[in-house]
Amino acid sequence: MAKRKQTPQVEMPFLDHLEELRWRLIRAMIALGIGMILCFFVAPYILEFLKYPASQLDPPLIFQFLKVQAIFIVYIEIGFFGGLTLTLPYLLFQIWSFVSPGLMPTERKYFLPLVVFSTGLFLIGLTFAFLVILPIALEFFVGLAPDGIEANIAIDLYIGFAIRIMFLFGLIFELPMVCYFLAKIGLLTDELMRKYRRHGIVAIFIIAALLTPPDPVTQVFLGVPLVLLYEFSIYIVAMVVRKRKKREAVEEARYQALLEEERRLEEEKRTEQEGS
Repeated sequence: MAKRKQTPQVEMPFLDHLEELRWRLIRAMIALGIGMILCFFVAPYILEFLKYPASQLDPPLIFQFLKVQAIFIVYIEIGFFGGLTLTLPYLLFQIWSFVSPGLMPTERKYFLPLVVFSTGLFLIGLTFAFLVILPIALEFFVGLAPDGIEANIAIDLYIGFAIRIMFLFGLIFELPMVCYFLAKIGLLTDELMRKYRRHGIVAIFIIAALLTPPDPVTQVFLGVPLVLLYEFSIYIVAMVVRKRKKREAVEEARYQALLEEERRLEEEKRTEQEGS
């Protein structure tokens, strides 16, 4: 049976690793800077877009700014987070390019699905927060104001709140993807996730308390979707584990068939030698 040729891999010295990392970071920062500049110039339009949930309240929120540089700060914040979203696929590419030389060829084929699904889940998290969570949060907090108190909100505080909520949900929607790849490399199983489900739920609400403003409502808004994502991640991991076990069973059956065939050939050969 012909042996398959394997390409020898030359181990890169430590200083070369640092140099490679430095250039990857430089490229990532340049891409992020370009994305920030592009989003900064269109920041007024993004600002109007982000104000949409507030405009749907009854009555709509009235915004103001209390510092001279407030609008500039808002544009900088929009530029940074917008640039980060815009360049996310390229940033993931740089991360993957740095770690891929240490991976097997069978592992490198996951690059394209990684980028596509990671970016997609992040955008789904942003959209979910913008269309569902942000309107609910605004309706609740503004509704707490008693009669006679008018809601005049500083625009920089509103944008900071909206962007923070959206990016938090963008990040937490990556949970199924993280669990998927941990299951792929055998570090996570659905049995383990089910065993520590209660611990995970407690940890989720602790994380929600740390990442959100100090009020229980926003913490619940963040915690409940996290719990649902945890349950969905269990399903994803279970699917990966089932496929791996099925593949291992098929490989084991093939291995046993080969052993049986070898034993049969040896037995035939021994019978022929005895007969001669």
